Amino acid sequence: MPRIRLSHLVWAAVLIAAGVWLGYQLAVSPAVSNSSGLVWARIDGVVEEGMTDFGAGPQPYQLLRVEILSGDYAGSRFTMDYGLRQPRSEPSGLKEGDEVLVTASASPEGVVQVYFADFVRTGPLAWLAGAFILLILVVSKGKGLRALVGMALSLVVILKFILPQILAGRDPVLVSLAGSFVLLAVTFYLIHGWTLKSHTAVVATLGALLLTGALASLSVRSARLTGLGSEEAMFLIQFAGREVSVRGLLLGGILVGGLGVLDDLTINQISAVFELRRANPTLPMGSLYRRAMVIGQDHIASTVNTLLLAYVGASLPLLLLFTLFHEPALAVLNREAIAEEVVRTLVGSIGLIAAVPLATLLASAVSEHRQRIAPWLGPESADADMAG
Repeated sequence: MPRIRLSHLVWAAVLIAAGVWLGYQLAVSPAVSNSSGLVWARIDGVVEEGMTDFGAGPQPYQLLRVEILSGDYAGSRFTMDYGLRQPRSEPSGLKEGDEVLVTASASPEGVVQVYFADFVRTGPLAWLAGAFILLILVVSKGKGLRALVGMALSLVVILKFILPQILAGRDPVLVSLAGSFVLLAVTFYLIHGWTLKSHTAVVATLGALLLTGALASLSVRSARLTGLGSEEAMFLIQFAGREVSVRGLLLGGILVGGLGVLDDLTINQISAVFELRRANPTLPMGSLYRRAMVIGQDHIASTVNTLLLAYVGASLPLLLLFTLFHEPALAVLNREAIAEEVVRTLVGSIGLIAAVPLATLLASAVSEHRQRIAPWLGPESADADMAG
């Protein structure tokens, strides 16, 4: 037990050190990528406040004195308007000490113009992330700690492998499959160790993921989806500087998004099978499978509904926009932006439904022969190993 506690302390120290380093980098290097034209600034004072009208109704405006914190004009002060030349979505306005993102550029005459671009949100995001880390460590302890490390490594795989490879012109589907396999191994083995549970979950999830990928490819082609159903895809084509397969990107997004639910569903179902076996070691494999599928059916019902609500929630503004134009339901479904979400939902749901019997069957077979294969492939689970 002391060894486990010491390892927890070591991992906690690593996470705290990483968080401190990230916060330090944000504090001392607030510059945003020069290619975006954005720099950080601080409101130095309010010069003027009033009302203006763009034709859609009056709105308040402010003239502000800002100090540039990064970029070529760092340390300089300029006057900037907020709400005088563009619609203003935040009613409370800005005050002295607020940090914002602005664009600063010089005209041919050498006059520097500063425009409001966005708010700086790193403070609230940092507090929210801290609350999340603290809660998962308190509730899940060691497993929560390993889950955080797995999440960090997953982000590294996505940011350092999947995205750069796609931007380099590689096939998004193959890149997403390769990255998903790495994510599977990292997530399952880091959190659950070298155990029968992890091996079974990797095989079951990978099988369901391959089925999801094949079905997604068939569905995208038969529905003649181009991948251009969102503004982001069109911006990507415009600014990527090289050819990017947006249809392949759509398929890759379906795979990575499906993986996020598949890994949770399969490990829960496999855990249920192993717990049923532990409660009744003499239970025949067929009975074990049938009893576990009762649990799996509940998993399917709740997870598919969750998946639907997640996709509808992400598309809610778009659905409201189509509703305003009173388009027939079939016409709305036929829109590519909506059709993409329908394909994501249905393909992801079919993958989830297929994953449950596959994971249950594999786990039932593995638990049936656990005594013979455990010496080579490890214990049933890390908990069983510590208990033994």
